[in-house]
Amino acid sequence: MINLAAGKCVPCRGGEPALTDAEIADLQLHVSQWQLKEVDGIKRLERIFKFKNYLEAVAFANKIAMTAEKEDHHPLIVLEWGRVTVQWWTHVVKGLHKNDFIMAAKTDEMFG
Repeated sequence: MINLAAGKCVPCRGGEPALTDAEIADLQLHVSQWQLKEVDGIKRLERIFKFKNYLEAVAFANKIAMTAEKEDHHPLIVLEWGRVTVQWWTHVVKGLHKNDFIMAAKTDEMFG
């Protein structure tokens, strides 16, 4: 099994295709706790992380934000009391890219 969390995001450019269903199925094996979700016809990865309180949730959201900024690949983060919902997808390809799976794996590592 490959270690996606050790990967580095590559810049995406318009015109690149989104991953195929077969490619998504292969990569999803490495981030099995993430759900495939479709919003307005665009596939995304989503996972809900639970915490004991609001401050732990805020700290986790901040970790994700710092890593996202370093990798120049940014998710949707919904912060609530004791809960952080994260969605990864690539706007420019209107779907999923390998970068989304890399960042999902990095998010899992941060959660520990």
